[in-house]
Amino acid sequence: MTDPANIAQRVIEMVGDRAEAQATVVAGETALTRFANSFIHQNVTDTERAVNVKIAIDGRVAAGTDNRSDDAALADLVDRTIEAAKLSPVDPEWPGFAPAAGVTDPGNYDEATAAASPEERAGRVKAFVEAADGTDAAGFCDTEAHTVAFANTSGQTAIGRRTRASIDGIHRVGTVAGSGHQTSRRIGDLDGAAAGALAAERFRMAADPYDIKPGEYEVVLSPECVATISVFLAVYGFNGKAVNEGQSFLQIGEQQFDQSIDLWDDPFAPGALGLGFDGEGTPKRRTGLVEGGVSQTAVHDRKTGGKAGVESTGHSVPGNEAFGAFPVNGIVGGGDTPVSEMIASVDRGLYVATFNYCRILDPKSQVVTGLTRNGTFMIENGAITGAVTNLRFTQSFVAALGEGRVLHLGDDQRFADSEFGPGLVQAPSM
Repeated sequence: MTDPANIAQRVIEMVGDRAEAQATVVAGETALTRFANSFIHQNVTDTERAVNVKIAIDGRVAAGTDNRSDDAALADLVDRTIEAAKLSPVDPEWPGFAPAAGVTDPGNYDEATAAASPEERAGRVKAFVEAADGTDAAGFCDTEAHTVAFANTSGQTAIGRRTRASIDGIHRVGTVAGSGHQTSRRIGDLDGAAAGALAAERFRMAADPYDIKPGEYEVVLSPECVATISVFLAVYGFNGKAVNEGQSFLQIGEQQFDQSIDLWDDPFAPGALGLGFDGEGTPKRRTGLVEGGVSQTAVHDRKTGGKAGVESTGHSVPGNEAFGAFPVNGIVGGGDTPVSEMIASVDRGLYVATFNYCRILDPKSQVVTGLTRNGTFMIENGAITGAVTNLRFTQSFVAALGEGRVLHLGDDQRFADSEFGPGLVQAPSM
């Protein structure tokens, strides 16, 4: 594919004065090295070339996509999307396309990650596998690198690049398993041996699990669990569409969380992965969601912001317009307490390594049901005394983080794998 910015501009020129339009061009690669039974069984690379166009004619809106970029294909994409727009019903809430505004590139791109070879990923897999003897190790190491270009008929243009690398896996024998995860924009930051050692330690501790009685337990949560909580709050709570429709817990200006809780969204933070603009070309910026436990704002795209009477906060997520705007560069503020000290402070409770299969039951109250997985341990008198079988929980995530409920925040803030995937949240233990 030729220069993505040039392709986006060509699309806008082909639309001409027939309609309003925006064009987004994505080009790049995602590469995956997957392993199971302690050996690599799959190595694949997906080269992505996508041209997405949205057309508006007097409030009638349609979208189209193609993976070709020659002039004939682009002209066909524009023509058929214009015809689709003419046949679409009028959207009474159509906000128009984003005006021209400056966009800053956060610089979240690493050349070495973009050029990472299968051998480089395999080396990290090897280190993960060799962290334990006699187990079945399974998981993946993947890398992705994308260039995204944007242009619209209002004169807005933007271009950005991003990379991500992750290693994620388990050590397992039978039904007993322990997990480890790392994500960074730089593959050079991934330590397969360290991720494998964490998974191996959790595996060894998880031997001979026993059942415990249902009840309320004080918990020490890993960054993975905290990331899942944060994503659910973001997608179902701070989502401007959910707020507009009265389906969110969010009460702006109220103390809804413990005073220790700070949440924000920022693609410019150190180590972040995101672009400097959203799916509508609106520039991104740091957005405070919770400060000192006080809820600050919902996030919006142009449509939800227009309905709420505010500007877009730059949180349009491509392909999720019907669902609404939500943060994708989340950060949960960390603390200064080592996990060992958290465990030592618990008389009787649980350490939970991972949540699994979480589902929202009531968006308004943020009641979520889910399971624990790959490492759930009993804490007694300040020490882990054994493993327990996986548990189902049903819990309001807002209530869980309410005033007086959060006792310590960890000093181990990092990218953690959430229920919605890697690279969305930097979180500490809690």
